[in-house]
Amino acid sequence: MQSLDTLITQDQKHIWHPYSAIQADYPIYPVQSAQGVMITLVDGRQLIDGMSSWWSAVHGYNHPVLNQAVTNQLQNMSHIMFGGLTHQPAIELATQLVKITPEPLQTVFFSDSGSVAVEVAMKMAIQYWHAKDKASKKQLLTVRNGYHGDTFGAMSVSDPENGMHSLFSNSLSQQFFVEAPRSPFGEPCTQEDIAEFKKTLVQHHQQIAAVILEPIVQGAGGMRFYSADYLRQVRELCTEYDVLLILDEIATGFGRTGKLFACEYAQISPDILCLGKALTGGYMTLAATLATEEIALSIRDGEPGIFMHGPTFMANPLACATALASLKLLLDSPWQNTVKNIEQLLLKGLSPCKKLSPVKEVRVLGAIGVIELHDALDIKILQPKFVEAGVWVRPFNKLIYLMPPFIISDEELEILTSAVVGVVKDL
Repeated sequence: MQSLDTLITQDQKHIWHPYSAIQADYPIYPVQSAQGVMITLVDGRQLIDGMSSWWSAVHGYNHPVLNQAVTNQLQNMSHIMFGGLTHQPAIELATQLVKITPEPLQTVFFSDSGSVAVEVAMKMAIQYWHAKDKASKKQLLTVRNGYHGDTFGAMSVSDPENGMHSLFSNSLSQQFFVEAPRSPFGEPCTQEDIAEFKKTLVQHHQQIAAVILEPIVQGAGGMRFYSADYLRQVRELCTEYDVLLILDEIATGFGRTGKLFACEYAQISPDILCLGKALTGGYMTLAATLATEEIALSIRDGEPGIFMHGPTFMANPLACATALASLKLLLDSPWQNTVKNIEQLLLKGLSPCKKLSPVKEVRVLGAIGVIELHDALDIKILQPKFVEAGVWVRPFNKLIYLMPPFIISDEELEILTSAVVGVVKDL
């Protein structure tokens, strides 16, 4: 194996990392292996993973059940085109997703990533109204502080000013934005909070194809938790003004918030649902967009009679087989109790940060812990401090947040939270 210095040098010379730059002096850490919740670096150091590889590896790493699912499927085929062909893993996975998601979602479109799942949802909404002879309904309405992905359609419904894509604002489709909900999770939504959203629907519902929201938790746009009552009222207004509701559960799906899907807190169902991240337990990229039968049949019966999208690696058999195994692992486990225990330990472990002067707020929901600071963080300085403390945490902007794998032990979680508190104290 090449030396550590050689690996880092070649990486910095040739590779673009997420939200980074070529030949920049951002810290980078070559990984040798990963097992359970532990990441082993090439230099031998071991880190407790507090991020679940961006919220996806809910069962941890190198899980024997998921390894076996990959191995078994590999004996049959690693991939086959989905145009005109199908296979059992995709059929079984679609059936299972329909079973566990809220009614009346009945149809499944597989894609490669969360961003593409959002693109698919947006196209479904626009094509649905085109089939209904309402082609003027082609824009979307959303709230500020949202994040839905890095492709162009997804960027257009992410926060246009305070988000990560303001550079591209003049190149994006223009959508409708209202202020993000201010009513906190666990409290009713005030009339003032929903007023701008309702006013925009009243004035522009003839142009709006769909509303798109991250339910209950706004992820990369600020890790904000908001009132389930707000989401409930959004559903009612979408129905009243004949606008579809798209829910982006790519980050919140599969138990992360304490419910299997975050929209269950509001006891509502969307017209279109986007899933990804934890779908395969973090083993490989796969996403799904679910829609009602009404949407699917309307697109079929309209012009051109087919849905105009089709990724090359759509419904990859390896990914579908792994997703089936991951879902079974989750649903057969006492995941509700597991997530509740993580929530209680995060509350306890992060609570000392509430007294620290750099900290604006500490908030926890399910297996999500967030420390919001008053000032933006310098990741070049902070990232090495977490590594030195033996944990992998990837802060951004003013946020230090934890989304650990569900398999994390109480002792590992205590080490993780103590390390975070220690680093924040040093600020």
